Amino acid sequence: MAAATRVLQKAVSPSLVVVLGATGTGKSKLAIEIGKRLNGEIISADSMQVYKGLDIITNKVTEEEQAQCRHHMINFLDPLVSGYTVVDFRNKALSLIEDMHRRKKLPIIVGGTNYYIESILWNVLLVTGGSDTESEKGVAFESKTELEKLGALELHRRLKEVDPDMAAILHPHDARKLARSLQVFMDTGVPHSQLLEEQRGQDGGDCLGGPLRFKDPCIFWLHCKTNALDERLDKRVDQMLSLGVIEELKDFHQRFNERKIKENSQDYQHGIFQSIGFKEFHDYLTASEDISQEERNKLKIKGIEALKQVTRRYARKQNKWVRNRFLKRPASNVPPIYGLDVTDVTNWETTVLTPALEILDCLQKGVQPPAQPIRAEGEEPRNKRSHHVCDLCDKVVIGDLEWNAHQKSKNHLYQVRKRRKAEQTSDQDPKPTEHPKVSDGQVPAL
Repeated sequence: MAAATRVLQKAVSPSLVVVLGATGTGKSKLAIEIGKRLNGEIISADSMQVYKGLDIITNKVTEEEQAQCRHHMINFLDPLVSGYTVVDFRNKALSLIEDMHRRKKLPIIVGGTNYYIESILWNVLLVTGGSDTESEKGVAFESKTELEKLGALELHRRLKEVDPDMAAILHPHDARKLARSLQVFMDTGVPHSQLLEEQRGQDGGDCLGGPLRFKDPCIFWLHCKTNALDERLDKRVDQMLSLGVIEELKDFHQRFNERKIKENSQDYQHGIFQSIGFKEFHDYLTASEDISQEERNKLKIKGIEALKQVTRRYARKQNKWVRNRFLKRPASNVPPIYGLDVTDVTNWETTVLTPALEILDCLQKGVQPPAQPIRAEGEEPRNKRSHHVCDLCDKVVIGDLEWNAHQKSKNHLYQVRKRRKAEQTSDQDPKPTEHPKVSDGQVPAL
């Protein structure tokens, strides 16, 4: 690959590499090998790895791995900072990419936080003004938090007054998104829906949002058969346990979370406390000292099983995002994606690394790679923001896919059958009309 490196030193092409995939598919391993061979540096796109601590549960790359290829955006934020946002990440990551291009380095984005990756690839975030000082960022964050405390119904009512179009496409129970749209209006004086429409109308924009930021990014998706990935993830949790993840959680809990729980200010919805592991081991970490060892062990086993379950669920969510964002939405601003099957890793260099390097080598030389990008066929465009009301179930459903799923759900079909039965009963057994009794020969009064 020496020739590829020489080409890269003349001009950075492709503009950047993105390694996607569910947790446990080996994204970091591939990124490091690409970086070592192609003069690259890695930007971690993981919302939990930006915080200091919890190295095991957040699966950070080791110091030895970081020494093989320079890493950015890992382990730099105080764990008690809760106002760090995707905008903060986006601003820093774009600055790093610009610096790498200037130094003729290949930026390699790797991580499992999908909205972090979206913020780099597309112009999809709204700039609502404000200062970059940490204190003022904290005020903005608290403002949104205070809004959320109003409750979803009140937020939806307020949003309908200032931005009825946005209120129509957000679920009336989604307090976080409702609060975000209200905050955008409060910060800018312009309805959120109008700002999004202007963004889609930018040169290169499309129905999915604003234009791509970088020309010709190379995107790899590491995918795996579900049963093989589930088994791999279970083994990874077992490995975490052997590395001391329980002790890591205990220590972190005692230093940062125990007092918050006593003050009833604990929050598993923001910052590093969202990390998979805390919620699952909450009962174990907060158990009374008076309980028996047997009960404590039961809570520990419960936490382990919950951790495995939520990890598998998270992996499915990550893959679903890749399919929805890249493979199922025909749009001009969606770049091609190259699939790498990591189901069998017994010969990883031959089946994963070599194909990836060959694709990059061809792209750098300006020739068509032998491997073709993957595309899902027969997918119809769908509106994920369409608004549906089911009177039968007294429910609001947002999105075409969700509406189709609701119409096929057991509860909805039960309500349909219930109404049909009631209508049939009404048609077959109408209430008879009562007439007054009359004697023979009498004509009833009309």
